[in-house]
Amino acid sequence: MRGYRKLGRPSDQRWAMLRSLVTALLAKEKIVTTLTRAREVSSLAEKLITSAKGGGLAARRRAMGVLLDEDVARKLFENVAPRYKDRSGGYTRVVRLAPRQGDAAPMAQVELL
Repeated sequence: MRGYRKLGRPSDQRWAMLRSLVTALLAKEKIVTTLTRAREVSSLAEKLITSAKGGGLAARRRAMGVLLDEDVARKLFENVAPRYKDRSGGYTRVVRLAPRQGDAAPMAQVELL
C-alpha cells in the first residue's frame, strides 16, 4: 500500500483518530503517541500549516474540514501559520521515546517547532 498507513483501522475510524490527534497537536503544540501514528499526524499537520500560511477562505474551510474545534482553527491561522511564514516546510518534529510499558509499542512525541 502506498501513500498512507492503514493503522489497523477502517477508514472512517482512522480518519476520526487522525483528526483528533491533529486537533490536539495544534491545540497543545506537543503530543505523545505511537511512532506510526506520529508520522501520519506530522504529515497531516504539515499540510494544514502550509495551507494556512496562504490564508484565504478556501484554506479556512479546508482546515475546518479536518479540525474538530473552531478555536484551534483560529489559533492555526492567527498564531501558528504566521510563526512559520519564512519557513518552507518542516514545521513538526517527531522524537522517539522509550517503548510503552504495557505492550512495548514504539512511542514518539510530535511537537511544533
